[in-house]
Amino acid sequence: MAEENSGSATPQHNLSLLVIPLLKGVVYQENDAAQWSGLLNLQARVRDYVGVLGLDLVLDEAEGYAFLRSRAEVADEAAPKLPRLVVRRPLSFPVSLLLALLRKKLAEFDASGGDTRLVLTRDEIVELVRVFLPESSNEVKFIDQTETHLNKIVELGFLRRMKAVVAHQGRQTSAFEVRRILKAFVDAQWLADFDTRLAAYQGQLGMTSGDAADE
Repeated sequence: MAEENSGSATPQHNLSLLVIPLLKGVVYQENDAAQWSGLLNLQARVRDYVGVLGLDLVLDEAEGYAFLRSRAEVADEAAPKLPRLVVRRPLSFPVSLLLALLRKKLAEFDASGGDTRLVLTRDEIVELVRVFLPESSNEVKFIDQTETHLNKIVELGFLRRMKAVVAHQGRQTSAFEVRRILKAFVDAQWLADFDTRLAAYQGQLGMTSGDAADE
């Protein structure tokens, strides 16, 4: 009897070791090859397990990442409403702008057929966003604000800060790797919706600049 209990507990134990990290965040192949292999082997059981919690397993074997996403709500008033285990986080406009620009940069990078890792310096990212935000007379403040937004995106898991400091235009600056999981969150529809918002925002900026010039 003791042997049977031990044998039956092992699969559940392995399943828990796979599900718990997913509940905490994104699982990357590069971080733990053994865990990733186990996830590939038991992904059907993981899907069944998290499905009870109202979650779906998103697994991209080619890109090497996996995460849990809340299932779309079913239009059935009789169905029980489950509390969200994956919290939605509202994003500020600058952070959303940066995500959209990084996603487009990643698409361009992939189209070039080069390396698989897109690494950008902080200065390069600052220049990406500069043309879309109101012109600031305080350069240090603008860079500090951009750094704050970058820290938020690192916290969200879409950027990874590189340990090495790189040289850019004759001076040292920090660098970031654009995580490929960004493709799973920022799709074509999200970009299209954001482009519409961005056009309206730029129109407002133009009107504001025009009013200031008239004064």
